[in-house]
Amino acid sequence: MTRLQNILGATTAALALGAGAALAEPAIIFDLGGKFDKSFNEAAFAGATRWAEETGESFREIELQSEAQREQALRRFAESGANPVITMGFAMADPLSSVAPDYPDTKFLAVDVTWLDTPNIRQVGFAEHEGSYLVGMLAALASETGTVGFVGGMDIPLIRHFGCGYAQGALAADPDVKIVANMTGTTPAAWNDPVKGSELTKAQISQGADVVFAAAGGTGVGVLQTAADEGILSIGVDSNQNHLHSGKVLTSMLKRVDVAVYDALKAGENLETGVFVLGLADDGVGYALDEHNEALITPEMKAAVDEARQQIIDGEISVASYYENDSCPAYNF
Repeated sequence: MTRLQNILGATTAALALGAGAALAEPAIIFDLGGKFDKSFNEAAFAGATRWAEETGESFREIELQSEAQREQALRRFAESGANPVITMGFAMADPLSSVAPDYPDTKFLAVDVTWLDTPNIRQVGFAEHEGSYLVGMLAALASETGTVGFVGGMDIPLIRHFGCGYAQGALAADPDVKIVANMTGTTPAAWNDPVKGSELTKAQISQGADVVFAAAGGTGVGVLQTAADEGILSIGVDSNQNHLHSGKVLTSMLKRVDVAVYDALKAGENLETGVFVLGLADDGVGYALDEHNEALITPEMKAAVDEARQQIIDGEISVASYYENDSCPAYNF
């Protein structure tokens, strides 16, 4: 079981500092959107819950409500003796660069951050473009209209990285496929706007899209719901979202945030620091196939995607990275 503590309040902070045996507990800072966003944060929560259930241990946590809380939460947890402190999302990079050096004996895990020069941080990134390539193939192979869609969350390089891989995979499966894409917004609010996700999905349907990939955090809930309501297929992201609309979600692009968090908690104070990028070869990304979508993916589709997966691992297919090109060769992301 976990204990939700709003560590930003003075009273709770005092309790944390005086908690005695609880001082060595690890802590997780969930990003905006919350731990039940059914996507990125929820994957982290699943990994932490698995660790807690297996070990009988507990962890402290906070769900951020504003940008201003980032550094406060980090510093409060570090001061209270939490170790390791796990952070979710690229926006924690600046707070980490300010706080982590002040607590050299505390280990930090930074998910979706890979560019900091701080020795006590384990930085974990993912080859999202590789997993997105596979679901892009499935989208094109499943499409009956020849048009597939992409709804991104906040317009940042990370989400364009998803979109770029998706476009490459779709075009590899069908060189004539049409791709329509939209970003939800340019602020963190874009991660938690299912109404806007629904509107964008309807707009893409009006342009002919019959499969839409949502890489948008909590906003994606609106994409998947609207796709199901309108009779088209959707693709989930980060967590396995196939069950949200069984038989109507083509697949989900898995980003194993749960494994990154579980491994960090298991390592505890012995967490290895440095930069790690997890791709197909590490099972860090992939696509979901289960009882909820098995009827949607034919043996031929599965064979084609599994072959491409192995070719990417073997280096026979090179999926262009948005980060390396600052653009997408396959699409105008």
